[in-house]
Parts: sequence; structure tokens; C-alpha cells
Amino acid sequence: MNKAFVKESDNEEDSDIDAAAPDILPGTKNYLTPAGYQRLKDELLILIDSERPEVVRTVSWAASNGDRSENGDYIYGKRRLREIDRRIRFLTQRLDIAEVVDPKLQEANADRVYFGATVRYRSGDGAEATVTIVGVDEAEPLAGKVSWVSPIARALLKARLGDIVTLKTPRGHAELEVLEIRYPVLDRD
Repeated sequence: MNKAFVKESDNEEDSDIDAAAPDILPGTKNYLTPAGYQRLKDELLILIDSERPEVVRTVSWAASNGDRSENGDYIYGKRRLREIDRRIRFLTQRLDIAEVVDPKLQEANADRVYFGATVRYRSGDGAEATVTIVGVDEAEPLAGKVSWVSPIARALLKARLGDIVTLKTPRGHAELEVLEIRYPVLDRD
């Protein structure tokens, strides 16, 4: 296929930023729980040790078959290889700036909300919710894991049991009452 019909070139400049990844402010540490750090490290090792070599073998085999311009294995293999290399660069950068914070070490400060805390709170309308404050790369809002830079986490950080904090939302301000603070050992999902 002629390159005029495809939005990709052989010398395509890859961005070092993963499009699906949340941003970390320059100069800021990438705080992670031990489980979150291990997950990123495991993903990096799988990419380097198994996925990338497998794709390289496929591309090499496809290149030996001759005409590369219409060789789907070669074209898609090269694209996948670029994706893997981009992800490897991204994970390497994130792990380089990572600072592992173990929630178990917060036992001395268990009366305040810090990174790694699981907080049960009540909103102004009486609804109760529970969130765990984790790193940017391990946030899963639907599972109750919120990033330490999220508005809810910023409102709760440094609060004590029984405190009422103000959460700024698009609809205005909401008041949250801290009902419980725990520092559980986070599991490795």
C-alpha cells in the first residue's frame, strides 16, 4: 500500500509519553506502594524478557520472506515493536523517579491521613464511601483506589479522625467527615 494512504512513516517519531498514563508534575516524585512498584517492575520484565523477543523473531521471519511493503506480519510486527519500546521507555522513566512508600510504616501516624491510608468518610448527604490513597500509576477509582493527586485525596490528606474537610467539585464545595483511617497491607492484585 502506498504511504500516501497511511498515516504512518518509517521514521515515525515516538513520544516518550504513554497516552493512557496520568501525568506527574515535573520535579515530583512518583509515589508508589510496594505492590504498585512491583506490578510496574513485573510488567517491564515481561516486556523485555518475553514479549519483545517474540515480536523481534516474528519481524525477522517476516522480513526474510521478501517484499515488506505488503507483508502484514512485518508491518504489524514493526508497529507492535514500537508500542513495546514506547512502553518500556515509559515504565523505565516511571520506575526511575519512583519513591516507594510502605503504608505499614505509617503506624506511628495512624491517626492522620497520609499516602497509603484507607479512609472511610461520610458526605454531606449522609452517603458513606471508602477510598485508598495510592500512587498515580496504581489508581483504580472503580475499585476505591484514588491517586494521591486527585481532588478527594488532596482534601483528605493530613485530616484526622472526626475532621470535616472541604472537597472542591465542579458543582461547588462538599463537606466530608472522616469516619475511619486504616493503614492495611495492600495486596498484590
